Amino acid sequence: MYNILITDGVNRDAIEKLRKLNFNVIDEYYDGLELGEKLKYVDALVIRSKNKITKEIIDKACEGNRLKLIIRSGVGIDNIEVEYAQSKGIKVMNTPCGSTVSVAELTIGQIITIARFVNLSNVRMREGKWEKKQYIGTEIFGKTLGVVGMGRIGKEVSKRAVAMGMNIIYYDILGKMDVPSKYIFCEFEEVLANADFLTIHIPYEKEKGYLITEKEINKMKDGIYLINHARGGLVCEKDLIKALDSGKIKAAALDVFESEPNINLNLVSHPRVSPTPHIGASTLEAQCRISSEIVDIIISYFKEDQNDKDIRVAL
Repeated sequence: MYNILITDGVNRDAIEKLRKLNFNVIDEYYDGLELGEKLKYVDALVIRSKNKITKEIIDKACEGNRLKLIIRSGVGIDNIEVEYAQSKGIKVMNTPCGSTVSVAELTIGQIITIARFVNLSNVRMREGKWEKKQYIGTEIFGKTLGVVGMGRIGKEVSKRAVAMGMNIIYYDILGKMDVPSKYIFCEFEEVLANADFLTIHIPYEKEKGYLITEKEINKMKDGIYLINHARGGLVCEKDLIKALDSGKIKAAALDVFESEPNINLNLVSHPRVSPTPHIGASTLEAQCRISSEIVDIIISYFKEDQNDKDIRVAL
């Protein structure tokens, strides 16, 4: 029997399914070196974004010579020292499909929100203020949406944006993608220069650093709208605040931040920002799909050895 430690990110139905399949599931949150200590006795680990799997944690886990699989419940794996884990014989996987629709829907919702001052007018009305004349927004119909990263989420966002009359230009590191011909591939600088709305859907790579800094912002149209539901480290928050103050960026919708959950209050309280606390995948449907993906990964990984002797170790 294999020990599976789930610190976060799997619903009860998935846990019960694993248990019925003869996996020993430990559903409890641990972090830091305490987590590393527990990992000496488990075969697989399931985490979300709260855990940071550092080299120190991996080294501690390796003392037990047992951990073989880390699954990130969600898309990004930047909270895991992936290369180091793999060098120790630990496979790292994610669940890239489960949250696609949920993130795409949030993105579309936020595009409308910042275009029509929904976030700010909502707060002002709760304060008893009727400021109708101040909230002259813009239609998204006929506007150009620049998509950086035409992967699963980028495609779903584009499909919905087109249905509402937007034009799509995109950049992807892989070049032209298999997408409708009306989606126009451009180089990154061209997307920056021509987009009315810019949405980011790429992974964060620490070695590459920021995607958007003052340099890139200066290449954008005046009054552009920015949406980042990918990773906080892709946008320099200091430069973003400066651009919002000047009006270079008309408004921004942010679901991710450079330091979570220790957010920059100057940014999230800015009147031109619509912030959400990393809820892109926070729907019942997405969590069910993610949990199913995790179960499938675990079953697939361990299926060849399911008849091995019982190696349960009590934690």
